Amino acid sequence: MSNLARKLQQEQQQRTVQAPAKSPARRNSILTPGEKILMFVFGAIVCFGATFMVSKQAAIYEVNKEIQIIEGSIQEQQKINSDLEVQISELSTYERIKKVTEKLGLTLNEDNVKGVEN
Repeated sequence: MSNLARKLQQEQQQRTVQAPAKSPARRNSILTPGEKILMFVFGAIVCFGATFMVSKQAAIYEVNKEIQIIEGSIQEQQKINSDLEVQISELSTYERIKKVTEKLGLTLNEDNVKGVEN
């Protein structure tokens, strides 16, 4: 009986030793809830900033496109203006004016001619 009592006593000791080992293990998280909130806020700010930058780049692209269109129209208008200046200089030559006046029957009186300087 002493053998049996010892066995029972050893089994009871093993049960008591095993019982604390079976306690639920508390899982320790790497990040605290405050850190998780900060990470979420930081991620949201990064996403918002990236979206903001992309939208601004799109707006800049549109403005640059409009500038190029306007510059093209300015160049066309400058070409038209230079062509018109050439026409003015051709039409305002002395020979042409004299030819038109003779065609209309006007005469040139040297005493009535006054020089005008620009």
